[in-house]
Amino acid sequence: MIGEDNRLSTSRAVAAAWVLFLAYAVLVLVGRLAAASGPAERDALIAGLELARGAGVVTVLAVVCGIAVLVRRVVGLRVLGQRLQKVRADRPRAADLLTDDAGRGSFADIQYVVISAVALAFAAVRLARRPDQLPDLPWGLAAVVLVSAATYLAGKYAEVGRPVILSVVRAREAGDLDAPIRTGDDIEIRGTGFVPPGAQGAERLSRMVVRVGAVNVHVPLVPVAGGFDNPTDTLLTVPVPAEVEPGRVEVQVVTAAGVETNRYAIDVTD
Repeated sequence: MIGEDNRLSTSRAVAAAWVLFLAYAVLVLVGRLAAASGPAERDALIAGLELARGAGVVTVLAVVCGIAVLVRRVVGLRVLGQRLQKVRADRPRAADLLTDDAGRGSFADIQYVVISAVALAFAAVRLARRPDQLPDLPWGLAAVVLVSAATYLAGKYAEVGRPVILSVVRAREAGDLDAPIRTGDDIEIRGTGFVPPGAQGAERLSRMVVRVGAVNVHVPLVPVAGGFDNPTDTLLTVPVPAEVEPGRVEVQVVTAAGVETNRYAIDVTD
């Protein structure tokens, strides 16, 4: 149930819960069938395995397993295509089932886990009352689980995390005159997605690099209470190294997740 980013996967956990429950339900029937004494009782137990009795719960099982496989493919393709940033977690946590990579509560994950847990509890009660057949999950409750699964999948498709540079300007204090960018000046890179979710710590932020022409510049960390003033998700400041030749050069940010932004051209003067 642990994903490639070392976090507990919500889709895999929900699918695993349904698989284990259905396996237990079938094993209960198998045990009762082995202990049955008469042909009438055995026939009744075999009839309890008919699809018509457990169509709702089997449908839910098929959908949640399909969601688990599809989400893994969607996330994997987006990470490979650098359209989504994933930073490996230090360790799996139970809270991963209800939060995003930054540790904030995620509506899509929460509703999927809660509704699935409610449906599983209902099915468990039905199994306890009628252990001689598969739990007959009502189609109304099954439909609620399917809507919840579709909402979760839509949330995964809506996730975007590609970093983008929108502008690069010379950094200046209030009251300073405007001037062209020269070697040694600080430049402000403005955009979005520079700090991936889960990469707010100093160890991860220290991996950020800005390419100015052919020179890689590590982003200086400026700590403040509760985090860092540089870099932020929308702004980072770096010096233009002396090794950069005057002329037109391209600026590109490489985030802590190893994802590269678009290239932005600036003019560097003597």
